[in-house]
Amino acid sequence: MHLRFSQDIEALLKQLADKPLTLADILEETLERGFSLVIGLLVLPFLLPTLPGLPGPLGFACFLLAAQMAVGRRKPWLPSKIAHLQFPHWLALNLLKNLKQLMGFLEKIAKPRLSRVAESSHAWQLNGACIAWLAILLILPIPFTNFMPTTAILVLVVATLEADGWLMCFGYGLTIAVSGVFGVLLWHAGGMIQNLLG
Repeated sequence: MHLRFSQDIEALLKQLADKPLTLADILEETLERGFSLVIGLLVLPFLLPTLPGLPGPLGFACFLLAAQMAVGRRKPWLPSKIAHLQFPHWLALNLLKNLKQLMGFLEKIAKPRLSRVAESSHAWQLNGACIAWLAILLILPIPFTNFMPTTAILVLVVATLEADGWLMCFGYGLTIAVSGVFGVLLWHAGGMIQNLLG
C-alpha cells in the first residue's frame, strides 16, 4: 500500500526538483490538505545530517501552520517572507532520494481506522496543538535531538492525512514521550548551568 502522503510529497518534491516552487504555491495547490503536506515537507529536512541556515525558518513555519490547526482554521496562511521561501534544488533531490526509506515503516501500518476520532474537529485541533509543541522542541538548540520531534510530527501528519485514529493515538503517546525526554535533558542542562555558575 502506498500512502497518499508519500505520493503527494513525492510529487511535490519532483516539482521542486524541476523548478523552484514557494510554500505559497504548494499551499494554494493542496488547500486543506496543505496543512499536513507542507508541515511534512517542512520537517523532512530535519532528518538529514546537515541543514545550514534552514532550521529556524522551517521550524517557525511548521509552528505557525500547526498553531492555525490548533485554533480550528482550515485554510492555511503564512507570512509573505516565509510563504515565498524556496526549497534549494539540492535539498529537494536529497529528500526525494530518501523519502521511500523514511516512509517505509508508516506505509506498513497506516490505514483509515477509528474514523469517528480521526475525522473529528477536536482531533484536528489536538493534532495541531501537538505538532505546534513538537515544532517548539524541534527549534530548541539541543544537539542530536531533531529526529525525536520530527518523527512524532510525521506520525501525526500521516495519521491526519490517512484518517488513522489508531495512529493518531500512537502519535499522542509519542508526543508525551518526546516531551518527557526533552524535560529530562533540559533539567540536566539547568543543573549543569547552576553548577557552573555556583
